[in-house]
Amino acid sequence: MKNLLKILVVLLFSSVCNAQQTDVSVLKYEELEKRIQEEKGKVLVVNFWATTCAPCVKELPHFMEINNKHKGNATFKMILVSLDRLVDKERVLKFIKNKDLTAEVVLLDDIKRMNTWIPRFEKEWDGNIPVTLFYKDGEKVYFNDGEMSKEDLEKTITENLQ
Repeated sequence: MKNLLKILVVLLFSSVCNAQQTDVSVLKYEELEKRIQEEKGKVLVVNFWATTCAPCVKELPHFMEINNKHKGNATFKMILVSLDRLVDKERVLKFIKNKDLTAEVVLLDDIKRMNTWIPRFEKEWDGNIPVTLFYKDGEKVYFNDGEMSKEDLEKTITENLQ
């Protein structure tokens, strides 16, 4: 009976730790910028992607592997910023479930002002995705334009966690 109880506790704990989002926060640029600034004392990985972007979908398993590796670290956080349209929110939720995305996913509903907010995130960003920005204590430390390998992702995170 004790072993059965231990197994149930472990299963419950693991399912809570790996719980997926049941909803997606919809943000404007200013709200996302504020969220980034609130993550002081952390290495923050912000990945811009879309469900219809093949390179984005291809790199997401690497991001999830690295996110799961570091999820117990209080000085690490990953946010996946979907650039899908607001009308496609249900598709994003299904995608989160089907692809087992464990990092926080937000939907940036600010496409009409993209020429304003893209250069505020990174002057060198031409608007293509995927794009990944790395912040440490709220300050941008690295910009990756395009698909990112698991090795480069891990290296950039490890360098900044030190």
